[in-house]
Amino acid sequence: MNQSRIIRGLVLALAAAPAFAQTTPPSGRLLASNCFQCHGTNGKGGVETLAGKSASEIVKELKEMQGKATPKMMDMHARGYTDAEIALIANYFAAQR
Repeated sequence: MNQSRIIRGLVLALAAAPAFAQTTPPSGRLLASNCFQCHGTNGKGGVETLAGKSASEIVKELKEMQGKATPKMMDMHARGYTDAEIALIANYFAAQR
């Protein structure tokens, strides 16, 4: 009797496990989410729409912003990212339609 209760409990626990499984967000989304405040959710709207813009153009613009002598708000944001992070952000926005 006690053994069947344990087995039944294990079966129920395993059946519920997929409901608690974590999903991984698309590559670059967590970094790109810092941009949503001004550029809109997923880069669709706001100050400047980034969704669908080419990744190379986004990388170019962010790299230019990093090098400005007198930085403004966006330039300061750009300076906070590594080249690898910029590539992830750019690829994420380029994939949005």
